[in-house]
Amino acid sequence: MSGRNMSGRKMRYIHRCTRCLLPETKPGLTFDEKGVCSACRNYENRENINWDERWSQLQSLVNEYANGYESYNCLIPVSGGKDSFFQVNTILKLGLRPLLVTATTCHPSELGKQNLSTLQGIPGVDSIQITPDREVRRRMNVLGLRRLGDISWPEHVSIFTTPVKVAVNFGIPLIIWGENPQNEYGTGSETDASSFLLDKSWVNRHGGLLGLTPEALVDFHHFTYREILPYVYPAQEEIDRLGVKGIFLGQYVPWDGFHNKSVAEGMGFKAHRKRVEGSACDYENLDNLQTGIHDYFKWLKYGFGRATDICSSWIRRGYISREQGKEIVRDRDGMYPSSYLDVPLAEILDNIRMTKEQFDEICEKHTNKEIHL
Repeated sequence: MSGRNMSGRKMRYIHRCTRCLLPETKPGLTFDEKGVCSACRNYENRENINWDERWSQLQSLVNEYANGYESYNCLIPVSGGKDSFFQVNTILKLGLRPLLVTATTCHPSELGKQNLSTLQGIPGVDSIQITPDREVRRRMNVLGLRRLGDISWPEHVSIFTTPVKVAVNFGIPLIIWGENPQNEYGTGSETDASSFLLDKSWVNRHGGLLGLTPEALVDFHHFTYREILPYVYPAQEEIDRLGVKGIFLGQYVPWDGFHNKSVAEGMGFKAHRKRVEGSACDYENLDNLQTGIHDYFKWLKYGFGRATDICSSWIRRGYISREQGKEIVRDRDGMYPSSYLDVPLAEILDNIRMTKEQFDEICEKHTNKEIHL
């Protein structure tokens, strides 16, 4: 797909999956001899899974944790999004008493806060929300944007460290994560795509570090060890001693974001009142006002954005045709993030004390000139 999008940048032709719309530039994605991407092949393989048997396996697993604990028998990392509602709904059906743990997003939206509050108010759950030092996070946002082209780097790290820290501190044995991203998005090995477990090794490979470790912030970027504590994964010795295990719920049930949205709406989840800027829908990524910037940088670096991800998921599941998806992507991908959830860019940048001129300079620095002509 080539041409110009709303930012005015011209792009060279990028080869895309012959079934969905994921491009060759997506890190970790592979293609077979028919031009079909690994995400589509992973989804195709789900037809061979006995989901009733998987559900029985999940029931047997959680039964190991349902009794004998004076505290919570599982922990669910939640953001307040549609998938969080689905995870909670599923676990409550299984009879567990979960603790919901939220690593506060970098710049919470009002809609996101409303949805999280609704989720936290569901009968049968307790919840904890942990918010790291905002000034430290602001410095990390700026560093992440300037160095990595990822404004929300600290969030992408803390969503994996915070729940595990709480599980270790509370002695909670089981963590219920959502989908296996390597299976859903096709960006890992066959072993990773078929894995049921999210552990420290997985986080080191796929947890959004982008080559920058929390320890490097101390060694090279003038942070103190106390400042990076929320972003440091617990010691493996402690995890092993307490027997804490994290599983992907999406390996036990047929994961579908659109279906999860329907379940969430029945529980009080609210979508945006219109299609989100740069996206294909009104129900994804509603919690963090920095998401529009994050998605725009993905387009600058790799030539695709949020609309491509969502449309590709819809195409695999037969909700839209590939041609319909292409039209949506042409219209939505690569939109300059002048606002997100109707909040102006200037206001979002002011939260990290950055001007639009400084932002545009960073955009230019991270633009992949090989794909943006």
